[in-house]
Order: sequence, then C-alpha cells, then structure tokens
Amino acid sequence: MARLRHELRAVHALVYRDLLRLAGQRTHTALMLLHPVLYLLILGGGLAALIPNTSLGVGYQTYLFPGMLMMTVQVPAIMVGVRLITDRQSGYLRELLMAPVSRSTLLLGSCVGGTLVATAQGAVLLGLAGAVGLPYDPPLLMLLLAGMVLASFTITALALAVAVSLRRADTFHMLLGLVMMPLLFLSGAFFPLQTMPGWAHTLANANPLAYGVDLLRRCIALRVPDQAAVGGIEWAGWQPPLPLEAALLLTSGAIALLWAAHRFNRPE
Repeated sequence: MARLRHELRAVHALVYRDLLRLAGQRTHTALMLLHPVLYLLILGGGLAALIPNTSLGVGYQTYLFPGMLMMTVQVPAIMVGVRLITDRQSGYLRELLMAPVSRSTLLLGSCVGGTLVATAQGAVLLGLAGAVGLPYDPPLLMLLLAGMVLASFTITALALAVAVSLRRADTFHMLLGLVMMPLLFLSGAFFPLQTMPGWAHTLANANPLAYGVDLLRRCIALRVPDQAAVGGIEWAGWQPPLPLEAALLLTSGAIALLWAAHRFNRPE
C-alpha cells in the first residue's frame, strides 16, 4: 500500500508539472487555440454559404465543430511526445529515472498530464458552441468533454509510443508533418468520409482521429435530435454503435501506452 501511494505521488507530481506549464504559458496556449478558432469561424463561415444544410443535415459550422475540437486537443497531446524527447536530450529525463519509482509510472504521469492539458484546451473551445448553433446544454457539454478526454488519452498514448523509440525532436516533428495533416483530413473533420474514394475511406476506418471526431459528432446528435450525425465511420455499410467506438479508442490508447511502457523500461 505504501508503494502504491509512492507511485501515485510521482504521477501527481508529473501532472502538476504539466498543469503549471499550462498556467505559465498563456500566450502559447492562446496561439494554439487561435488556429482551430480561425478554421471554425473563417473557413466554416465561408463554406457555410456554399454548402447547403441538406447535404450534411446541419450547417457547415456545426458539422465542423467536432473536428475543430479534435484539432484543439491533438496539438497539446502530441507535444507530450516532443517533451519526452527534449527531456531525454537535456538530461532531465535521466534525473527523473533516478527517482525510486518505476519507469512505467513516470510514463503514466506524462500521459495523464498530457491528457488533462489537452482536454483543458479543448474545453475552452466549447465556449463557441453557441456560435455554431449548438445549445449550452450541460449534458451535451459533459458528453463532449468526456469524448475529448478519451480522444486526448489515445492521441497522447500514441505520441508517447512513437517518442520512446526516437532520440531526436526534429525527427519526431518531421514524422508528424508527414502523418498528422493526412490523418486529420482522413478523420471526417472537414467533410463526410463517404465522399472520399474507396481506398481513402478504408484508411479512415483505421484512423483513431476519425473515431474521435465521429464520437464527438454522435454525442451532439444524442442531445440535439435535429443535428444528424452524417458521414461518419462505417464498416461495410454498418455504423458501429457509440459505446463500441469509445471502447476502440480506449483500447487503442491502452495498447499504445502499454507498448510505450515496454519500450521505456529498457535500459537507456
């Protein structure tokens, strides 16, 4: 029992470190939030006049909102992987490894901290729900917040799984540049997945971001019946139920974190 408390204190310390960083970098946080806000208000507002509501079942800004929530949580979640590499390069990670706790605990603390920071930034964007035609319904906001927690955990775990195998931050950034924007476009954030070619639709079904966007969009449809969830994940014409999508996200995040812990436990 004493050992468990010791490990939990280490997790708490790492989470507290990430929250302090978030509180101390307000300008950086505001700039990260500016990108999805501009997409939502300018791109969404411009295309809303060109795309009829009948084609999506909702206005384009409302359709775009879950994708922008995903974009908001994606960046801080991925930055956890960058910090792991920079901590290794600076020697800070070596000092952490001298603490009398397991390496898996240190990785878990980084994952929890990244998840909370990403969710906190996504929660700020929820304040724009009314601007895109969604009600400020407490159960709806709680559902969206829960969906962002799940998506943030999965992205953070995947980022850590990649970062533990790399030694240079520029390699990590180069890899992100190659895969993150295609993953976002293949997530259904900007347009229905069914409008894509068959091969791209197949890739989208293996994209964790697509499950996150679809989860958020279907949470909206649960509380706002006239906001149909269109163009989401389908397996051979069958739409998986919402709990199954949530379970798949959670499972993929857990597997990624376990694999990262296995790699992280190897001697430096």
